[in-house]
Amino acid sequence: MSAPTTMRVFIPLTIRKRNGRPKILPPTDMIPANEGGVDPHVLKAIAKAWSWRRKLETGAVGTIQDIAQAEDVSDRYVGRMLRLAYLAPAVLEKILIARVSPAVSLKDMAMAAELTWVEQEAAVIG
Repeated sequence: MSAPTTMRVFIPLTIRKRNGRPKILPPTDMIPANEGGVDPHVLKAIAKAWSWRRKLETGAVGTIQDIAQAEDVSDRYVGRMLRLAYLAPAVLEKILIARVSPAVSLKDMAMAAELTWVEQEAAVIG
């Protein structure tokens, strides 16, 4: 008898979408404990939204159009991303402090800001 010439290797990977792009994640028992599960783009978008909110509230800028011109983006983008500054405190705590990765994209997170705080947590974190 001859030995088989092919070998099969099974690696249990997970494909998850982050911001509309597929990302291959290793098995949960292989992820290092110190690795935060939150995409840096999500953190940056939330920080930017809070910065814009503070500028509007303090009067540093007058309108969303002023922010859009200063950032060289469209006013629709600023309006959509500004919603991230109005996410529920429980959602922000899980994303920013506990480093729980959101189950939805940034666009869906911005849309979830229109929901009540209880519904937001279920919609964003899952």
